[in-house]
Amino acid sequence: MNGRPWLDTYPGDLPRQIAPESESMLELFATTVSEFPDRTAIAYFDGALSFRDLDQRSDALAVALTEGGFAAGDRLALYTQNNPAFAVGLLAAWKAGGIAVLVNPMNKARELSHLLRDSGATALLSLDDLYVSVAREVLEGGQTEVRQVFVASVRDDQERDDERVIPVTEQPVVSGALRLTDVYSRYGDRAPAPVSANAEDTAVLTYTSGTTGVPKAAINTHGGLAFNSHTYREWMKLNQDDVLLGVAPLFHITGLVAHVCVCLVIGSKLVLAHRFEGSVILDAIREHRPTFTVGAITVFNHLSGLPGATRDDFASLRAVYSGGAPIAPRLRDKILARTGMNIHNIYGMTETTSPTHAVPLGLDAPVDPETGALSVGLPVFNTSVRVIDDNGTPLLPGETGELVVSGPQVTPGYWNKPAETAEKIVDGELHTGDIGMMDEDGWFYLVGRKSDMIIASGYKVWPREVEDVLLGHPAVREAAVIGVAHEYRGQTVKAFVSLQPGRATTPDALVMFCKQRMAAYKYPRAIEIVDELPRNPAGKILRRELR
Repeated sequence: MNGRPWLDTYPGDLPRQIAPESESMLELFATTVSEFPDRTAIAYFDGALSFRDLDQRSDALAVALTEGGFAAGDRLALYTQNNPAFAVGLLAAWKAGGIAVLVNPMNKARELSHLLRDSGATALLSLDDLYVSVAREVLEGGQTEVRQVFVASVRDDQERDDERVIPVTEQPVVSGALRLTDVYSRYGDRAPAPVSANAEDTAVLTYTSGTTGVPKAAINTHGGLAFNSHTYREWMKLNQDDVLLGVAPLFHITGLVAHVCVCLVIGSKLVLAHRFEGSVILDAIREHRPTFTVGAITVFNHLSGLPGATRDDFASLRAVYSGGAPIAPRLRDKILARTGMNIHNIYGMTETTSPTHAVPLGLDAPVDPETGALSVGLPVFNTSVRVIDDNGTPLLPGETGELVVSGPQVTPGYWNKPAETAEKIVDGELHTGDIGMMDEDGWFYLVGRKSDMIIASGYKVWPREVEDVLLGHPAVREAAVIGVAHEYRGQTVKAFVSLQPGRATTPDALVMFCKQRMAAYKYPRAIEIVDELPRNPAGKILRRELR
């Protein structure tokens, strides 16, 4: 069962199949540079880099890396926000024959130390403030293999001071590191020796979100990145005239592929703004009139509620996608009413190099009448998806089980973790750990993670269903549900909610609201009202923190 019975009846011009990408990202970028050398590749506040600029700057950094001893297969860790330096470092690692390691800029010393040691990175590209406040301490501890350090500033690639940039009074002192601006001056007229990269070669190490344990580095290949870049191009109907709004973190697989790799492969302009700040992003939307973006649903929920924001502000965005967490139908409809943005679902994982499922552009995702879940979409081309039970037996449409996926975008495994790889990838299929089902028309729906399931008095309770009910209360902004130990029931349901600005309610009132709408074993017995729910940068609720 591959979840594709709609192929013969789909009422649009959705591409059916493409050949798995056989070129490396370097080859595809070289083609883009030759075709569009003077087009803007990255717009960053009041500055801009052309594809020629991006090519020359990554050349310079690649030369600096190789002269410092960086060899084929070595790893360069990227510890930046959504800055042009990220794209420069990514390309430079590949041009030097190496691999980029993507690091969350929110990581502190303990977390950064783990990633550098686990990946064996020999070089680091960091924002200067992160170097001074975090990375220098880690490197001075002597527990890593890092031999070269390069730093960039939040104000690099600016033509003038721009009040929208996070204020920086002066550049931090970065002894022991070389600034990128000096790299460009010193090596700007040189190109690295040519390297060969194949589709099967490792391009990046992308760490899993760690929602269920210690982060692991998924291996994402050049071919996987290229394949899903083309997936975005075809499913979202993108071309070089589109403007991409970079709201997803670039270190995350969604931002890496949907923002940076799509830009490099297609030749579209990418708009970056350092990090997500609602008013700054709204300014960027008004200035650059983007046509496509993908981000966590919390991004669009926030933008829709900004003071002064109008439907006209978002009118240029013809293709808007959200991933990272299932979307409640009520929330999708609320954002549509406020902004005119019709948010389409997309689903994938770090291990699948971004999407395996998407809602075709222009179609409204159906809602499962039994659970109220909004579909995460249809499998993208060349991708097979099965639903299986705990014994590995394939299930029929309408039956709920674990999603297992195979396709050219699936990781070959985890970095230096053969046991974890063998457990997760069986006979070429990735066991996602996500629980869902497929309907008779091939649409897929997510229920939750296997680890999130609650067993209350012997009955299965899925947090998403309870959360959707809570989101139907006019005072509730966000909701998250977990199972907690209970002497009689084994487990019982507890909810955490944040409230809409200016709205008020009580835990008892919310419990009664759910009790009137759900079976007795499902409704939460305890509700805690909090200011914000803990989330990772992809927008996924961190239930382990709530537990």
